[in-house]
Amino acid sequence: MENGGSCFFSDVGLINIAILVIIGACTLLLIRILYVIHRSSKPQHSRPPGPLSTLIVLGSGGHTAEMLNLLAVMQMERFKPRYYIAAATDNMSLQKARVMEDSLKNKNFEADSVGTSHFTQIYRSREVGQSYITSVGTTLAALVHALWLMMKIRPQVILCNGPGTCIPLCAIAFVFKVFGIRWSSIFYVESIARVRRLSLSGLLLYKLRMADQIFVQWPQLKSKYPRANYVGRLM
Repeated sequence: MENGGSCFFSDVGLINIAILVIIGACTLLLIRILYVIHRSSKPQHSRPPGPLSTLIVLGSGGHTAEMLNLLAVMQMERFKPRYYIAAATDNMSLQKARVMEDSLKNKNFEADSVGTSHFTQIYRSREVGQSYITSVGTTLAALVHALWLMMKIRPQVILCNGPGTCIPLCAIAFVFKVFGIRWSSIFYVESIARVRRLSLSGLLLYKLRMADQIFVQWPQLKSKYPRANYVGRLM
């Protein structure tokens, strides 16, 4: 009986230790998540040395046109190399990005001034009209593909403006921040077409606080989503 009782109390002690370890790990993880959210929400005043590797997410419809218009007024020499990503079913966006990159190289005699550009595709989480049940599998596939791409590219900056393709990439980037793998600053620019409410992608990034900065182009959106930054019309 004494041996049985001691084994029982020993097992109980081990269970209590395991519970305390789990609680401690969860507490540390929560603290780290809150720290990442707090740090991400603060603008970085110091200019980082050298150019920044940049991941640019393109989308079908007007998303790509708006993103390319935004890139046209940016100091591209500060954002290199550039990695353009579009959905696997989107055959036009990367072609338009290539045309823009070619025009940049033609305008600059020194290729190093604008840097190199890369183009790739990613699985879509959900096609337009796809049922939510079948989208579970495609979402998992997109997350795995996004993980592989993020480990390969490891960007310092992520630019996106609405396509659902950006969500898996931003989610992986946020996880990388939490675990100290890579700090990627996520900048989301809401489409000019969004006047009264954020798109689903923008709303997810806003509610889950994954984006470092969210920019809106209409004052109505700023009043409805106070953590967003109103910048007026950009495109």
